[in-house]
Amino acid sequence: MTRKSIAIDMDNVIVDIETNWIAWYHNEFGIQVTKEAMHGIPEDQAFPDPLAARSLIYKPGFFRNAPLIPGAQEALLKLQENFDVFIVSAAMEFPNSLSEKYDWLAEHFPFIHWKNIVFCGDKRVINTDYLIDDHLKNLDFCQGTPILFTAGHNRGIDKYRRVNNWDEALELLAAE
Repeated sequence: MTRKSIAIDMDNVIVDIETNWIAWYHNEFGIQVTKEAMHGIPEDQAFPDPLAARSLIYKPGFFRNAPLIPGAQEALLKLQENFDVFIVSAAMEFPNSLSEKYDWLAEHFPFIHWKNIVFCGDKRVINTDYLIDDHLKNLDFCQGTPILFTAGHNRGIDKYRRVNNWDEALELLAAE
């Protein structure tokens, strides 16, 4: 029997970009934004100055120093037992993100082989059995089964099967 494949997004799926962005905004501008402020709107719109918030994504270290999503490491190790796991990230838009995301993965997910890391500009080229992502723009073009990973900006959307955390993702995929 052929192993099924899973493409897993980075930002807001294994990397806690929301928490990171909030911390960077607070450090840079002295204004504290809550995660609840991000519910149901595009991420940068949760900040008092969306342009200033977006500028932080271009700063060196933004992607490299982001925290892990709880349970992600353990879940991906578990998934590798039964699936071909690929990390897929649209890392081309922001100049620093390509190398920073690669270094971040090497630190936090050393068990993911470099051949299973796909940095791209558009995820429509990905053809796996499953795609776990937080953005509809990626799931809408998924060639396999799309799975929506909960993030602030996608709350209230019920277009795809949703998982709120890695325990739920493991449970869903174990039932497949």
